[in-house]
Amino acid sequence: MSHNKLLWLTLGAFSIGTEGFMIAGLLPDLARDLNVGLPAVGHLVTAFSFAYALGAPVIAVLTASFERRSLLVVAMLCFGFGNALAAVTPNYVGLLMALLLLALSAAGFMPAASGYAAVLGGHQRRGRALSIVTNGLTLAIIAGVPLGVLIGERLGWRATFASVAGLSALSLIGILSGMSRQPPGTVSTLGERFALAKRPDMLAVLATSVLTVASTFTLYTYLSPFLAEAAGIGPSGLVMVLLAFGIASALGAWIGGVMTDRLGAAFTVKAGCSLTLLAYLMLSFAPILATRDAAFAILPALLLWGLASWGAMTGQQARLVALSPDMASVSLSLNSSAIYLGSAAGAATGAIFVAEGAVVRLGVVATFFSLGSFLALWIAHRISSRAQLGETS
Repeated sequence: MSHNKLLWLTLGAFSIGTEGFMIAGLLPDLARDLNVGLPAVGHLVTAFSFAYALGAPVIAVLTASFERRSLLVVAMLCFGFGNALAAVTPNYVGLLMALLLLALSAAGFMPAASGYAAVLGGHQRRGRALSIVTNGLTLAIIAGVPLGVLIGERLGWRATFASVAGLSALSLIGILSGMSRQPPGTVSTLGERFALAKRPDMLAVLATSVLTVASTFTLYTYLSPFLAEAAGIGPSGLVMVLLAFGIASALGAWIGGVMTDRLGAAFTVKAGCSLTLLAYLMLSFAPILATRDAAFAILPALLLWGLASWGAMTGQQARLVALSPDMASVSLSLNSSAIYLGSAAGAATGAIFVAEGAVVRLGVVATFFSLGSFLALWIAHRISSRAQLGETS
């Protein structure tokens, strides 16, 4: 297996992850420069996430017969163009159109990159090959987002999109020059995907993903104004907070994998959701404290939030694979759509409260979404118990 080939895909995933998460740190600057309110800028996250969620399965089916390297080239070319367009757009509508293009191109790139890596790694090294690509997303959370916000603070938000466009160009050059052609793989039809998604046990697990991510993006999308109002943390402090959150998230994903292997996926998800709920409760009560005291309460809660929520999502993937091992690729793609639906729902819900001047209450809203994920976990447990009872009777 050639790691050099996969590094270009890692760079592509890093670019996509950085672009997808950095808007949260750029919210105030975007609102001010585009002359719109914070809720309107939050709806950009909603639009991006919703387009990705709906576009990913459709694009996968429509491009099933495409040679994989060609598909990666087209997707990254569109992604780079979308970032360049975002960097020069004069108004809100132009940025919205650019983000829709970015979402659809990302939805085409990531599954194709994973498919290319899986084939290149072969049966023996498939997991390792896939992890090399997904490490790009992890690195984006740790380094890409804080750097993007830092660039935005110093040079303006347009420079951030221009920087991601530059990274996309490097990835595109590497894919064209350093990667060989690869024939298309087997892709399930939309009908097969819907049939799997309609299974009650699958629906319950996917609902857990939607609600877990909705709780995250209710708060993460508006983290900058939340920290500023609740704890007096400005742009410079935000960069450090995002860096710490990214490191905690990466560590949580690794711990979640270890716990899933040793203690089981169900236990990992329950533990992760429980600790995430605790973090949201801490974030809910912190704003009633004095500004300095609120900062001391919020920062540990943010670290716990990143650690636990990403650990839970790692367990979620294992739960889905266990439900239908023969269609693992389909169930994981459904989970991807569920994650972005949750992101859209969370950002849209948060926008409602921000519009009402209640940004400090976003921790409470996230708490209710988190409680909903426990309801989905309970329903999934009931369905599983009934299935086991039916098998033994």
